[in-house]
Amino acid sequence: NKISNHPTDCEREVWNQVNAVLQESESILSGLQAYKGAGQEIRDGIQNPNDMLLQERAWNSVCPLVIRLKKFYAFSLKLEEALQSLLESLTCPPYTPTQHLEREQALAKQFAEILHFTLRFDELKMRIPAIQNDFSYYRRTISRNRLNNMNLDIENEVNNEMANRMSLFYAEATPMLKTLSTATTNFVTENKTLPLENTTDCLSTMASVCKVMLETPEYTSRFNSEDTLLFCMRVMVGVIILYDHVHPNGAFNKSSKIDMKGCIKVLKDQPADNVEGLLNALKFTTKHLNDESTPKNIRTMLQ
Repeated sequence: NKISNHPTDCEREVWNQVNAVLQESESILSGLQAYKGAGQEIRDGIQNPNDMLLQERAWNSVCPLVIRLKKFYAFSLKLEEALQSLLESLTCPPYTPTQHLEREQALAKQFAEILHFTLRFDELKMRIPAIQNDFSYYRRTISRNRLNNMNLDIENEVNNEMANRMSLFYAEATPMLKTLSTATTNFVTENKTLPLENTTDCLSTMASVCKVMLETPEYTSRFNSEDTLLFCMRVMVGVIILYDHVHPNGAFNKSSKIDMKGCIKVLKDQPADNVEGLLNALKFTTKHLNDESTPKNIRTMLQ
């Protein structure tokens, strides 16, 4: 049975909001993919501090990159809002998580697409150390020029407060996932009357759907491309990380509703190149992996 991508009337408002964000996500990814960094120009400038031409060249290379980084950061805030709207729709009483996922298939699919985007963004970001180098050069130069009272147009775009927030965002190994984890945690704490299970069960149900699809040859043989496989793996890892952030005991311990051993095994059965970023996300973006209550064999599997 094919998942319905068409929103029903009651889903349409949220669907439209999230769809606008997802429409933008592809250009955000291609902007990140094309990110080359200004490493060479920065090095030339630092090695020749008295050559004003080289200083200017470095600065002019970095500024458009900083504007692009601001765009990515601004997008993370839109993603956060979209995720919270989806969580609201997919967890509200009186339905069970499974009923929600069946009734609101178009929204469940959007939720999966947000996670898919997020893990792709973070996998790319992990491979671009230039981002942090470019940004810290920008901040150093700005503060030096403030001392010289140079007036810089770019400060209207990226002022000090914005630069601080961007700095924290890019310091994360997986910035988009961290944004979503925080958003999910906030969603749970703000909706005091909503039973926590509504959220965690929604996440664990999605994790097990992905896991079953990945470990069942009848399904995987029908996947028309490697992309579908990667989509499933990224969504599975994404919901595990969100579950681990919002469930008080996390995803790894024995009482967890997610079969972590099975999920990690499914990832380990894939070519290493495809899953390195995903295994890293489980290592670096989860909250409870190093808890006492995490079984040793699970920790060993992720080493």
